[in-house]
Amino acid sequence: MSLFLIVALPFLGAVFPALLIRAGRNACAWSAGVTSALAFVGLMINLPAVLRGEAVTARLDWLPWLGLNANFFLDGLGFLFAALILGIGLLIILYARFYLSREDPMGQFYTYLLLFQGAMVGIVLSDNILLLLVFWELTSLSSFLLIGYWKHLPEGRQGARMALAVTGSGGLAMIAGMLILGHIVGSYDLSVILQNKELIQASPLYLPALILILLGCFTKSAQFPFHFWLPHAMAAPTPVSAYLHSATMVKAGLFLLARMWPVLAGTPEWFYIVATTGLITMLLGAVIALFKDDLKALLAFSTVSHLGLITMLLGFGTEIAAIAAIFHIINHATFKAALFMSAGIIDHETGTRDIKRLGGLRHLMPVTFTIALIASLSMAGLPPLNGFLSKEMMLEETVHTVWGHSHLLVPGLALLAALFSAAYSFRYIAHVFLGPKRSDYPSPPHDPPVGLWLAPAFLVVLVVTIGLNAQAMVGPLVKVAASAVTGGELPYFKLKLWHGFNTALLMSTVATIGGLILLIMHGGLERVWNAMPRPEAKTIFDTVIGTLTQVSRVITDTLHNGAISRYAMIFVVFTLAIASYAYFTGTMELPTRDVQDAPLLPIVAWFCLISATAMLTFLHRNRQLALVLIGVVGLIVSLSFNFLSAPDLAMTQISVEVVSIILLLLCLNFLPKTTPVDSSLTIRLRDAVIAGVAGVGSAALIYAVMIRDFSFPTISEFHLANSYKGGGGTNVVNVILVDFRGFDTFGEIIVLGIAALVIFALTEAVLASNVRAYLLNRKPEWPQSGDAHPLMMVVVTRVMMPIALMVAAYIFFRGHNLPGGGFIAGLVAAIAFVMQYMASGFTWAAERQRIFYHGVIGSGVLIAAATGMGAWFNGLPFLTSAFGYVHLTPLKEFELATAALFDLGVFLAVLGAVMLALESLSRFAWQPGMVTEHAMDINPKRDDPPDPNTDQPASEGEA
Repeated sequence: MSLFLIVALPFLGAVFPALLIRAGRNACAWSAGVTSALAFVGLMINLPAVLRGEAVTARLDWLPWLGLNANFFLDGLGFLFAALILGIGLLIILYARFYLSREDPMGQFYTYLLLFQGAMVGIVLSDNILLLLVFWELTSLSSFLLIGYWKHLPEGRQGARMALAVTGSGGLAMIAGMLILGHIVGSYDLSVILQNKELIQASPLYLPALILILLGCFTKSAQFPFHFWLPHAMAAPTPVSAYLHSATMVKAGLFLLARMWPVLAGTPEWFYIVATTGLITMLLGAVIALFKDDLKALLAFSTVSHLGLITMLLGFGTEIAAIAAIFHIINHATFKAALFMSAGIIDHETGTRDIKRLGGLRHLMPVTFTIALIASLSMAGLPPLNGFLSKEMMLEETVHTVWGHSHLLVPGLALLAALFSAAYSFRYIAHVFLGPKRSDYPSPPHDPPVGLWLAPAFLVVLVVTIGLNAQAMVGPLVKVAASAVTGGELPYFKLKLWHGFNTALLMSTVATIGGLILLIMHGGLERVWNAMPRPEAKTIFDTVIGTLTQVSRVITDTLHNGAISRYAMIFVVFTLAIASYAYFTGTMELPTRDVQDAPLLPIVAWFCLISATAMLTFLHRNRQLALVLIGVVGLIVSLSFNFLSAPDLAMTQISVEVVSIILLLLCLNFLPKTTPVDSSLTIRLRDAVIAGVAGVGSAALIYAVMIRDFSFPTISEFHLANSYKGGGGTNVVNVILVDFRGFDTFGEIIVLGIAALVIFALTEAVLASNVRAYLLNRKPEWPQSGDAHPLMMVVVTRVMMPIALMVAAYIFFRGHNLPGGGFIAGLVAAIAFVMQYMASGFTWAAERQRIFYHGVIGSGVLIAAATGMGAWFNGLPFLTSAFGYVHLTPLKEFELATAALFDLGVFLAVLGAVMLALESLSRFAWQPGMVTEHAMDINPKRDDPPDPNTDQPASEGEA
C-alpha cells in the first residue's frame, strides 16, 4: 500500500465517526476500527521490504521552490513507531468502546483519536522536515482536543491548556532548529540531512540547532524540567492516557531523538545535554511516582521515568545503547498501555482511582489482577518478562558510561532510579490488589466484560512472549530499527534472558530487593515526603502563565487602543528605524544614470498633484472636498501612468477612480459634512514630523534607485523575456496577472468578492434594525432637485449602455496582447451599470435586474478556479496556462489561450463585487414614494393636465 494512503487513511476515517454519531456507538467504533485496521494492514504489507533493510519511499513535489515536498519514507525506525501507533490504536478503539459512558459523544472521541493517529503516523513517515513540523503541530492540537475531551471537568481543561502551552512552545523552538538544519545542508529532505553528519557538526550553527531541536523533543516527551504537563494530562479519559502516554505523543520526542541520532549524536554536547536530562528525569519521575496515591498519577510519573530512561540511552551515543533504547520503546509500550487500561478498569468498576481506598481486589477482580500483576512486574524489571531484558541492557550500558571523570555517577543514579521503579511497581500490586477485602469501596468491585479486558490481556501476552523469546519475536525488528537510528552496521547482539552473572544482574537484584524494602517502609517515607518543602509545578506554571498574560495585556492595551493613527505611527516609526539602520550600516554604489530633463506638462501635473495632496492634508475634515481632492490625485496618477508608458495601469486607475468616487459619494450621503477633531495639536505635529521624514526617506530611496543600474537580473527582465513565449501574450502586465502571478490575482478576486458580501451583510443587518427608520425617513440636508431623474441623463445613459458594454468586451478580448484585460473590462462594464442606477434610480434599475450579483461573483471565482484546476489534467501545477494558434478560413490566424477563461472569471468577479456594493449602498438611499414606473421619470400624476371633474391630475390608468 502506498505510504500516502497509509498516512491519509486516519484523516479520511476521522470523518465517519462524526457522521455516524447518530447511528450508535457500535457504528462509530466500527468505522474508526476499520480505518485503523486498513492502515495497519497496509503497513504490514511493507514489512518484508523493511526487514530486508530496504527503505520504501513515496515522493511528491508539493512546493519545491520552498523546499516543502510531500515525501515519505518507511525504514525500520518508522515502521516500528507506525506499528505501535496503529496497532495499539486498534486496541484503544476496542477498549474505548466499552469504557466510555453513553453520555460521552463517542463519534467526537473517535474523530479526535483518528486525527491524532494520522498526525503521529505522518511524523514517523515524513521524509521532509517541513512536512514533519506540520504533523508535529497537528499532534499538539489534536492531543489538546483529546486531553480536554471531558470539557465539563476544570482539570481536563487545565490539563489540555498546559499540554498545548508546553508542547506548543517547544514545537516553536524545534521549528527554528529544523530550519537551521535545512539551511546548513541546503535541503529540507530528511534523507539528505541524515547523510551530512560532518557538515552539520562542523557548522557553527550546530549547537543552536541542537538546543532548539532538543527543546522540542524534551517538551513533547516530558523531560525535566518540562515533565509536569504529563501528569496533569491524566484528567483525560483513560483510553486517551493509555494511547498518548504509551505509544504515541510522548514517544514523538523519542522518535525525533532517534531519527536525528545519526547527525546530532556523537558529540560532547549531545552526551551531556541528552544523557544528563534523561538521567535526571528517570530518577525524579521514579521518586515522585512512589508517593502518588492516584493510580493514573503514579503511572504518569512512571511514564516520565521510563521516558527519561530511553532518553538517557539515546544520549549515551553508542550502538548498543541505541539498541537498548529501541527495545525498551517496544517493551514500555506493551506493559504501560496494559497498566493504564487496568487502572481504567479499576476506576470504571470500583468508582475510584485512590490507592488508599483500594486493596484486596485480587479475589474480587482476578482477571484484572492477573493483567496488572504481569504488567507491573515487567515495569519493575523482573524476569522472565520483557521489561527485565531491556532494563538489564540499560544497566549494563550505565556501567560503561563515564560522566565527567566519574565512573560511578551514572550507574549509581541509574540503580537508584531502578530501585524506586521497582518500589512503585510493587506498590501498584500490593496496595491495590493484595491485603484484605474492604467494605467501603465506592462501588462493588468486579471484573468487567470481555470488551474492557481483552485489549490489555493481549498486551500482557506480548509482555510474556517477548520476555521468553525476544530474539524471535522482535529481534529482526529491533535490528532494522536500531540500524536506522545508528545509520550503519550494528555490533553483534542477542536479546535473551540469561547473560550470565554480571554487574547488570547484580544491580538488578539490588534494585529489586531495595524496591521491596522501600515498599515496606512506604508509610514512614510518605510522611517524610509530605513534610518536605518542594516546588509545585502547577503553581509555578500558573504563576508564569498569569504573569505573561498580565504583561501581554499591558502591552496590548498600550499599543492597541483602537486608534488607527497610533497603529500607523508605530508601523512607520519601526520601518524608519530599520531603514535608517540599513542606510547607515550599508554601502551604496555611485550613481550610473544621468537625470533627464522634465517636459513642461509633467511639471504642471506634478504641481497639481502636490497642491491637491497638500490641500487634502489641511482640508481633510470637509468630507466632500476631500473626496474631490482624492479624485484629482487619482486622475493625476493615472495620467502619470500613461505618460510613463503604462496604459494598462492608467486605464485601471481611472476606472477605479470613477467607481470608487460614485460609491464614496453614496456613503457621504449618510455621514456628517465634516469629521471631528480627534487629535490634539501636539499629536498632529508629531504625526506631521513622522510622515514628513517617512515621505522624504521614501522619495530619497526612489531617487537613489532610479539613478543607478542593477548588477543583477531584475524580475521585470524575466517577465519581458518570457511574456510571449511562456504566456502567449505581448501585454506583459496582463500576462503577469493571469499567468505569472495568477495566484495573487485569484486571491484578490476572492477578497474583492468577500468585501462586497460583507457590505451586503452589513446593509441587511442595518436595514433590519432600528436604524432603518432613521435612514428611510430622514430629511435631506440640502434642497433636492425637482427633477430627480433628468431626461437628458436618462436618454444618454441608455444609449451609451450597449456602447459601453461593447467597449468592455473589446477591452476584454484585446487584453492578452494589448492594453486591457478582465479587470479593466469588469470596471468599464460596472460603470455602464452604475450609470443606469444614477440616471433612473435604484428601484427602476433593480426591477430590471435579471441576474443576482451574488451569483456573478460566485461564477467568476468558480470559473477562475476551474481554469486553474484544468492544468492538473495535463500533469501541470495549478493555474498553468496553455495557448495555441488557430486558423479558420476566411479569418486570419488568431490565438486561443486558457488565460482568457481565467480573465473571464476576473471580469465577472469584479463586475459582481462592484455592483453588489453599489446595490447595497443604494438601498440606504431608497425612500417611500421614490418608485418610478414610467420611462424618463414621467409621472402622470404630476405632469398630466388636471381632470376637469375632480380638479386633480389624471390617474395613471386614465393616462
